[in-house]
Amino acid sequence: MIAAANRLRGFCGACFGMVIKMINVAIVGTGNISNLHIQGLLCFPDRCKIVALCDIFPEKAERIKEKYGLREAQVFDDHEAMLRAGLPIDLVHVCTPPSSHAKVAIHVMNAGCHTLVEKPMAPSLIECDGMLKAEADNKVVMGCIAQNRFRNSISKLKKVLDSGLAGKLRCAHINSLWWRGHSYYDLWWRGTWEKEGGGPTLNHAVHHIDMLNWFQGGLPVEVSSMLANVMHDNSEVEDLSFAALRYRDGSVAEVTSSVVHHGEEQGLVLQAEKAKIAAPWSCAAELAQPNGFPAAGHNPELMKELNAYYQSLEDLKYEGHTGEIDDVLSALEQGRRPMITGADGRRTVELITAIYKAGFEKCTVSLPIDRMDEYYTLEGIQKNATHFYQKSRSVTNLDSDQEISVGNYS
Repeated sequence: MIAAANRLRGFCGACFGMVIKMINVAIVGTGNISNLHIQGLLCFPDRCKIVALCDIFPEKAERIKEKYGLREAQVFDDHEAMLRAGLPIDLVHVCTPPSSHAKVAIHVMNAGCHTLVEKPMAPSLIECDGMLKAEADNKVVMGCIAQNRFRNSISKLKKVLDSGLAGKLRCAHINSLWWRGHSYYDLWWRGTWEKEGGGPTLNHAVHHIDMLNWFQGGLPVEVSSMLANVMHDNSEVEDLSFAALRYRDGSVAEVTSSVVHHGEEQGLVLQAEKAKIAAPWSCAAELAQPNGFPAAGHNPELMKELNAYYQSLEDLKYEGHTGEIDDVLSALEQGRRPMITGADGRRTVELITAIYKAGFEKCTVSLPIDRMDEYYTLEGIQKNATHFYQKSRSVTNLDSDQEISVGNYS
């Protein structure tokens, strides 16, 4: 392990000088989401190889090993034991519950390995800071999962916005609308502030909040919110939140985070100066009559131009987790940072923290959040969190072979 660590530190030295030709990968946490990581990695057999699987329930790791035919992968029940085993590990995918992301990722980076951390990066800003420090101290690379930037509809929407055809973004409507049944919160770590770190604001809308930060180019300066639990009386955390955001340039946004919306109709609507553009793709543009009311027929020339530009954009080669994994592998091969970095992950957590603080305190929160603010720490968040219900049921495993949904943008 020490030799591997030294080799990796050499790779991450000045300007990421060395190139890794075959990337050895370990997966820590073999629950539902690990399937998407493994499926993505298996798309690139000439570039990477899965050499280790780790889970506190090793029988889950064994089932994953058998499911994907990973005959050469060693199974561990402890990530620290895995790191001490002497395997040549270059990259570790952290797919554990959110409460352990920081601990595992920091151990991984201290061992000289690069890491790709599932969303959310961590439940608190102080943990994010510790992860960023470990990345810098060990001269390794950390990526954070925000795979929806690798959806064609989202990637193309960003390019249309950046083209300037619609004008400057003035108002964003973000619908992170999911649906989860009552039993979803029976799993041992879900539905608690201690283990899950929050409800859909942290664990589902994290995708859309990352996209909003990407489109806006930074954080808002003010946040207000309302939190509720309207359908899951076996969960401490919210199952619905509404947030209103104001940016330094005067633009605004609203974010709905939910696991109570039938149909899971997710999307982003961007109202810009000249037109509305949205994912799933649609556009609209108005022209004013002398009385200020919209003219019949809209602005057909601009709408035609927007549609033509959108249709001209090439599809991504890979989408979702596979697309982001391709980017992370390329970053390690080329000696660069991945598209979605730890700084991006932290920025998303900061906005989520502000939404929680505003909801708990019933106030407007200013950003950035100061290091002395008690909401900067997990302990401070847990101290002030609204416990909507008492978690009433805890099961070790839900059926990991059943289908899961990871977003609906159709």
